[in-house]
Amino acid sequence: MTPDQIARLPYRPCVGVVLTHPDGRIFAGQRADMETPAWQMPQGGIDDGEDVLAAAYRELLEETGVAAADVRLIAQTGDWYHYDLPIEVVPKRWKGKYRGQKQHWVRFELTAPDSVIDLQFQDVEFSDWRWMTATEMLDLIVLFKRPIYAAVLKEFGLL
Repeated sequence: MTPDQIARLPYRPCVGVVLTHPDGRIFAGQRADMETPAWQMPQGGIDDGEDVLAAAYRELLEETGVAAADVRLIAQTGDWYHYDLPIEVVPKRWKGKYRGQKQHWVRFELTAPDSVIDLQFQDVEFSDWRWMTATEMLDLIVLFKRPIYAAVLKEFGLL
């Protein structure tokens, strides 16, 4: 695909979840499909007709096993954040249908013990997880997502 073709592609609607521990640290998962370190927060596509908050609860449950009853809603971003995939990734991801993602983010605080986290619950997105500070998260996220992570963490008062 040429850069001009990629520029004409739409963004995939997506929700991101910032799950925080009561002490302010942030849930980070190691992507199960990557051999090298690739830490990120839960995220996923928004289904047709699904609202952002419903998608956030669904993605949180699917990827971490954490149910709505185990969290408290803290905040949502005021607007969408957009990122473009690296050009070489576009044809491989989502069958080349999207140039990147537009993300609405939701922050939840875990109100249950860490033991409710179950990476094998449904969609095995993560092979490992840990609580990180905002600075650690930004140091470990892939470069093309770093500006969005920084903006979201700042909007939520975590950075």
